[in-house]
Amino acid sequence: MWSNEILWIILMLVNFSLITLAYKLFGKTGLYVWIGIAGVLANIQVIKTVELFGLVATLGNVIYGTSFLATDILSEIYGPKDAKRGVWIGFFFLVASMVIMQICLKFTPDSSDFAQSSLETIFGIFPRIVMASLTAYLISQFHDIWAYHLWKKIFPSRALIFVRNNLSTMVSQAIDSVVFCSIAFLGVFDMAVWWDILLTTYILKWIVAAVDTPFIYLAVRISEIKGE
Repeated sequence: MWSNEILWIILMLVNFSLITLAYKLFGKTGLYVWIGIAGVLANIQVIKTVELFGLVATLGNVIYGTSFLATDILSEIYGPKDAKRGVWIGFFFLVASMVIMQICLKFTPDSSDFAQSSLETIFGIFPRIVMASLTAYLISQFHDIWAYHLWKKIFPSRALIFVRNNLSTMVSQAIDSVVFCSIAFLGVFDMAVWWDILLTTYILKWIVAAVDTPFIYLAVRISEIKGE
């Protein structure tokens, strides 16, 4: 049986490969769709806590981290206007999924139903998770876009994409982790677990931000082949 650590690495590589494939197949539209998918899935996955590298962590940090990769690709190739459009698309997906699922939970289940309790477990906490995510998402994503272009002005060479990608994303991920964990989990877990989740979440997001660097270069190469 594979360990959580091995599965996490596999999950990370699969996510990065899929977002690159989405861009190759569908271009800018593929990145927009991915941002929406990532936001919804991250808010479901984050409910599950696991042990990674000896620390308590939530799932969701990998696929959520790919939304930063998507906006960085949009920033690099198309500019801040398109990157901000991607952020607002992700915001819409999150709000829409929350509204729809809250209505679905209000339906009285039939006696043959077996899913209601599971849906309540997942989506009962969903409004708080989404509120935390929306707040953290908007603050951190717009900071990421701003910071990316600030660093791009200082380090304009495409050879230095890794500098602006990592400097903007790693700070933005710190902002995101603090805001999200404060709104979503304060009072839900005891403080020891809360600190573990916060620190582990940021550490794992930091790793995700570092590992995604080759994939932004790959996306830029794909854009060059396409002539974009």
